[in-house]
Amino acid sequence: MDSSKWANPIVTRSRVVLEIAAELVADDEQPYTQAKVLLRKQGTQEWPLCLFGSSTYEGVDAVVRGEAALAMINPAASLTLAYRGTGPYATPQPVRAIAVIPSADQYVFAVKRETGLTTFEEIGTRRAPLRIATRGQRDHCLHVMLEHIAEAAGFSLDAFRGWGGETRPNGPLPMPGDAKFAALARGEIDAIFDEAVQEWLQAAVEAGMTILPLAERTVRVLEAQGYRRAFIPRALYSMLPADVLTIDFSGWAIFTHADAPDTLVTQMCAALQARKHLIPWQGEGPLPLDRMVRNEPDTPLDVPLHPAAERFWRACGYL
Repeated sequence: MDSSKWANPIVTRSRVVLEIAAELVADDEQPYTQAKVLLRKQGTQEWPLCLFGSSTYEGVDAVVRGEAALAMINPAASLTLAYRGTGPYATPQPVRAIAVIPSADQYVFAVKRETGLTTFEEIGTRRAPLRIATRGQRDHCLHVMLEHIAEAAGFSLDAFRGWGGETRPNGPLPMPGDAKFAALARGEIDAIFDEAVQEWLQAAVEAGMTILPLAERTVRVLEAQGYRRAFIPRALYSMLPADVLTIDFSGWAIFTHADAPDTLVTQMCAALQARKHLIPWQGEGPLPLDRMVRNEPDTPLDVPLHPAAERFWRACGYL
């Protein structure tokens, strides 16, 4: 890499902003969860280029409205819903993929064993008044997904609240020994619904919780919308009595507008290629771009690549 360009004050300013943003969103003591980077044209007052790092549908909407040139969303299935015009969208949205950062994950529905529940659908059929701890970030895709999953299972969250159930958004993802598990131990909540299965499933089972599966009919309804089925495998989690059928939460989709200029998309792909060794992910080493542009279990790619991105990755030998 040519080190001389790093002496450029424009690069220095940008790098300072990027590194501060990266540290702030990584600090659990800070309230920040998303970052936007605005780029201004030299010699003007225009800020025409916005790059949006988010885990919400706000990023999709910003790209569609032309307010952002690039955004991200997790799980990748959320982008599929936008592309198909299902879930929160009445019509297909003009989005195209650039790549998907690998992340193998599933949605987990953990309830206290004392509830007697054995499937997610029983929450509705038994009108169980659960007190469910959910993610504190209220615009997180988890909340939209829970609404869709409940409806596919035969009940609405409004109905759930009507018979005495509660969803209690609070805090980040669950971790052993955190406030959610403390509330569980005190009897203040009956359930934890969240992702990041590898971080907290074992602690949930050890705390006396049952991991609820979804019924086949529920999963088929969700698949028709664009979600993917998944299993929490007993082969990886020996504390489970069997594989648990659920909904996939894999992949961080990086995406742009369908009409984004080829030159800009090519530049963004080239930037990922040039700086892949500086971007942390859940695995070892640099971002595995050769895997990130193919449809695999941990890189769900159900939205077409932007044509310029496809050409770039093909030229790299990744396709």
